[in-house]
Amino acid sequence: MATQTKTSKQKESKFQQLFIDEIKDIYWAEKHLVKALPKMSKGATSSKLASAIDKHLEETKVHVSRLEEVFTMLGLKPQAKKCDAMEGLIKEAESILEDTDADTMVRDAGIIIASQKVEHYEIASYGTLVAFAKKIGLKDAASILNKTLDEEKATDTGLTKLAVSEINDEASEE
Repeated sequence: MATQTKTSKQKESKFQQLFIDEIKDIYWAEKHLVKALPKMSKGATSSKLASAIDKHLEETKVHVSRLEEVFTMLGLKPQAKKCDAMEGLIKEAESILEDTDADTMVRDAGIIIASQKVEHYEIASYGTLVAFAKKIGLKDAASILNKTLDEEKATDTGLTKLAVSEINDEASEE
């Protein structure tokens, strides 16, 4: 991909600074998800749910790499800025593991709830970042961010299908 350079106007733009701050925010979020997802997978009862989480873990590692590529395009060193929202979502997911019984579909239903909250946060973040990158004229960055956006949407859809097709039914019978 072609490297995009900043013009002096872009360098000084408060809008671009907001874009950069949000890239730093989602970078922190993705890096922390790499640590949190294995706990969710391990806590899952359904092998299909564990497999879906494991697949998303591998995608999340790629998301981190893509964000590092965007930092490079911007001429910046990758830097994370604490994401309070993701920190809260991860804490909420951990409390679901603590508050539900192991080896139950109720726990799996809770894991899906927590996972979808994370996905929706990521979808909102990446959707906005794609729009910002396009507005700033960073077409290559927008394309990279859009790949991640598409994967986040696919993960959310897959979790919904898994919940509706089997986990919610089994959990409601426990």
